[in-house]
Amino acid sequence: MEQTTLSKYVKDMRKQYNLTQVELSEKSGVGLRFVRELEQGKQTLRLDKVNQILNLFGSEVGAVPISKEDKP
Repeated sequence: MEQTTLSKYVKDMRKQYNLTQVELSEKSGVGLRFVRELEQGKQTLRLDKVNQILNLFGSEVGAVPISKEDKP
């Protein structure tokens, strides 16, 4: 799996808060497997669970306009 912007953000924030993957899963209420898959860049994830993790860092998944430079 290729690391994505989201997976990199979660991993970076987890390290910034000095949390292990186990601690992050416990604090956010999602399973350890989900945290690992998210950090590895799994393409299909439940948004409600992603938001449970992001909420710990004061963020959430939302619609973001795509600039013309970002389009393939």
